[in-house]
Amino acid sequence: MRGQYCSSGIFLIVLTIFGLSSAQLSKLMPEEFPEDFIIHVGGGSSTGPSGTKWAVLVAGSMGYGNYRHQADVCHAYQILKTRGLKDENIIVFMYDDIAYDPENPRPGVIINKPDGPDVYHGVPKDYTGENVTAANLYAVILGDKSNLSGGSGKVLNSGPNDSVFIYYTDHGGPGIIGMPVGDFVYANDLVDVLIKKHEANAYKNMVFYLESCESGSMFQGLLPTNISIYATTAANATESSWGTYCPDMTPPPPPEYDTCLGDLYSISWMEDCDLELSQETLEEQYQKVKWRTINNTYGSHVTQFGNLQQTVDLLALYLGSTDNSSSIESKSSQSSLDVVDNRDADLLHLGTSSNVLPLALKSSRKLKRLWMMKLQAGSASTTI
Repeated sequence: MRGQYCSSGIFLIVLTIFGLSSAQLSKLMPEEFPEDFIIHVGGGSSTGPSGTKWAVLVAGSMGYGNYRHQADVCHAYQILKTRGLKDENIIVFMYDDIAYDPENPRPGVIINKPDGPDVYHGVPKDYTGENVTAANLYAVILGDKSNLSGGSGKVLNSGPNDSVFIYYTDHGGPGIIGMPVGDFVYANDLVDVLIKKHEANAYKNMVFYLESCESGSMFQGLLPTNISIYATTAANATESSWGTYCPDMTPPPPPEYDTCLGDLYSISWMEDCDLELSQETLEEQYQKVKWRTINNTYGSHVTQFGNLQQTVDLLALYLGSTDNSSSIESKSSQSSLDVVDNRDADLLHLGTSSNVLPLALKSSRKLKRLWMMKLQAGSASTTI
């Protein structure tokens, strides 16, 4: 492992401590120095350019009323692709029922902001439809192909020198986040998977961005600080996160759209990335996203968890970097936006589309989603 070394008097003291003479020291190659002898400076983590960058992107919902979640994930993919990550290292979970939904006014196109470009083109279809499950997500993170069910078979085959970025967006409640098929993702299960990944020495450093209501409850008191994972969440453990770019709000989506295009926390970090600030650190982005997410009539408290020493790392160590030629342009001034409680965003769509509610009531999965929203509000029983 490479490091930086003290000199002069401190150098001699360290020699004495380790019982190494100058003659013995001269025979050691740099890579042969005892690990305890190497003094690393600058704090934070040591993710370097030699490892591979990996990403797992998850939209945990389905249905046109949840347009914003798949739009968020597609936008995230475009950022990573533009910044140099390879498709073989980007794993995407999305139900993939939005782009060609009959209600989509632009078939085959998904946008994440009112004047934004198509973010759907080129997105890998790794796990779609029936394969967007909690079990497959766990298997992918652990690199466990034997426990996959369907999908592309792509897994997080990262090694000890690699950096990993995981991004999730959907509905959530205390200690749970949603998936469109099968079981929810439970906080204890997710953190156990992350701990197992660390025990397998299968990454060097990891960053996890999580968008949902009560998203802080997924990590609070659970995520260790010593497994080289830094996480931020859209909200603390007890509050809602917020949808934005919604009808009748400022700024609104194009008039033909009757659904929200994005989520406030998600578009805040992504539109910041679109500006291509190649020397920006995780902490600097956190402060910007925190300000933009709370500085509204309504807002949430973006929260940090895990190894906060990683906040000095550059975003580029996880998300890649460009030469200021991003294909997903952002003219955002990072100003405040009108927002809607994510619990109500789906109902906003139902209220503006008379033919959706009967379909929703016929769908057990959409009933499950409505149950989750009621659970978040404290009005649902624990069984369906």
